[in-house]
Amino acid sequence: MRDVPDPQVPPHGAVVQVRATGVCRSDWHAWVGHDPTVDFPHVPGHEFAGVVRAVGPEVTGFQGGERVTAPFCCGCGACSTCRTGLQNLCQQEYQPGFDGWGSFAEYVMVPWADVNLVPLPAGLDFDVAASLGCRFVTAFRGLVDQAEVVPGETVAVYGCGGVGLAAVMIAAASGARVVAVDIHDEKLDLARELGGHETVNAQAADPVEAVRELAGGGVHVAVDALGSRKTFQQGIRSLRPRGRHLQLGLLLADDALPPAPMHEVIRQELTVMGSHGMQAWRYSSLFEFIRSRNLPLRRLIGAHRPLAEAGPALAAMASFAPVGVTILEP
Repeated sequence: MRDVPDPQVPPHGAVVQVRATGVCRSDWHAWVGHDPTVDFPHVPGHEFAGVVRAVGPEVTGFQGGERVTAPFCCGCGACSTCRTGLQNLCQQEYQPGFDGWGSFAEYVMVPWADVNLVPLPAGLDFDVAASLGCRFVTAFRGLVDQAEVVPGETVAVYGCGGVGLAAVMIAAASGARVVAVDIHDEKLDLARELGGHETVNAQAADPVEAVRELAGGGVHVAVDALGSRKTFQQGIRSLRPRGRHLQLGLLLADDALPPAPMHEVIRQELTVMGSHGMQAWRYSSLFEFIRSRNLPLRRLIGAHRPLAEAGPALAAMASFAPVGVTILEP
């Protein structure tokens, strides 16, 4: 821990006092050098909630004191992509904790505040709000907006870390039958508690064969929530004809260019899609989805730790050890 200058407030931006921030495997990737855009020294952290403490002169929607969160992929609101509503794919995208110093600190800067700040509903605690992003919002956009999961479909989720458990919960709440895959029984037990109908321990059985058998020949949607060559390929091979593979886990370092079984993609007319964050304007639908289904979001939180323990919390990500989201509280 060390004292550093407070972040400056750009004319279009805001400074948020961090009340809670999540530890994500994306932070670990940056920490160990897998992200070439990150320059050291650096402050990671991109899943946060807190209170607006300062705004720039161009900001009109916030004055200070508001309880807020923000998507990890901040859009400018003005480029041609943003004007179509896809601020998560902004041509000038800014990610706190990657493109600039992040939320493992008392304060974090959010650019283009009118586009990216999201007011928190009454009753949504800071720690739960922080646990939503990036994992829960990534899973929500991926399953609801991209894969368009509908009731009666079968979904396989490979990897039951933070984003995987969120995917299990969202898919089940959408009316799908969910098969959760992991190598840790503790995570699989939690996946079942969050709505998973079937679980597969990938160390005890061939996961593709097990998933296909449980799904009666293949699933409608396969989600790689881990991000590895193996789970990417396993997801595609788990699909039934015309199935959809959804890539949520980052593929970096040695996994950056995984071989794809394109003969299966062609022969079975499969769809392979990615999903990158979520736009701030979609949070109202996310909050309504959570409210209407009474989702137990607090079960996604595995531990609360002080900010001074960010180092050990990051190191634990190397072995995918944490069960649930670790929340740091400055």
